[in-house]
Amino acid sequence: MASTVGIIFSSMNEESVPELTRVRSMGSIPIGGRYRVVDFTLSNMVNSGITTVGMITKNNYQSLMDHLGSGKSWDLARKEGGLILLPPYSDESETVYRNRLEALKGATAFLKKCKEDFVVITDSDAVYKLDYSKVIEAHIAKNADITMVYHEHEVTKSHYYMTFETAKDNRIKEIEINPVGGGKKKNYINVMVARTSFMLRLIQDAIQHGYKSFGRDILSPGVANYNLYAYKLEGYYENISSLEKYFKINFDLLTKEVRKEIFGERDVYTKVNDSAPAKFAQTAKVKNSLISDGCVIEGTVENCILFRGVKIGRDSVVKNCIIMTDNIVGENCNLSYVVSDKDSVIRDGRVLAGCDIQPYFINKGSLI
Repeated sequence: MASTVGIIFSSMNEESVPELTRVRSMGSIPIGGRYRVVDFTLSNMVNSGITTVGMITKNNYQSLMDHLGSGKSWDLARKEGGLILLPPYSDESETVYRNRLEALKGATAFLKKCKEDFVVITDSDAVYKLDYSKVIEAHIAKNADITMVYHEHEVTKSHYYMTFETAKDNRIKEIEINPVGGGKKKNYINVMVARTSFMLRLIQDAIQHGYKSFGRDILSPGVANYNLYAYKLEGYYENISSLEKYFKINFDLLTKEVRKEIFGERDVYTKVNDSAPAKFAQTAKVKNSLISDGCVIEGTVENCILFRGVKIGRDSVVKNCIIMTDNIVGENCNLSYVVSDKDSVIRDGRVLAGCDIQPYFINKGSLI
């Protein structure tokens, strides 16, 4: 593995899921019963041998800081390198960044101090498994300026996105931003590799020319000016582009094939919480669900993801739901296609229902 530093955006595309990012950053969205979305990206980096990671923050990052701590859970609590939280503005400005390019401008001081030859830049809004060292190997072999990772899937118009066409040698010959028309395309997943020195020159050039958009002002015209190459991500990939997508990703994790791909071979690390094991009463009935530690189940739970400390009352039926940390569901409740944020209480006898494309959402700390 060539010496590599990582940069993770913890707060990109938050507008696509305002329900979940109103009180937290994109990277700290709870997922899969005991994880945060950033865990998948951060674990990919650690498993690829990257031991210096800069985390670019923005709004509502208290929960992210609480989750990451010193980085010990990812073996990133180090005297040199390790996990470094980067502020949402540069040394020269007190204004919070408005886009990806401004965020990278704010990270130049961090990059200048890094001795690593390469940099991996990625978002924290998706669930996938990728060995970044393989991307860097391909990057070096092609003598690329920038290598952009893509995944082939159907285009769904949800927020800003980028697709491209490639030649036989995987050189990018055309980039489209928010293209019209659907179908299966090569979708850029906001993971790129470049030499650290090249990225610093690129950012400096952008500052001098007053560029505003990394995609429109640098990558798109860069097809003609730079050696841009593509790297294909095989296997499972989903990003949180809506509440519906968030719902889907969680329930994908209930399938054996997806769990084996995401959690097999290489671990996905997260903050350790030494809670008591889940408790199942004699009245409990549980089927095809992810039940985290600290849960107390007295009712029926089917096709659900329950986070730590959830309590399901006697004679309650909870199906196709995502119930986050420390929720209390009373007795004789009936919940179907519900996403309940942390610390909420659903009183006895409540009947709540949504559907798979529009789940019923309960805000954090609600009393219903």
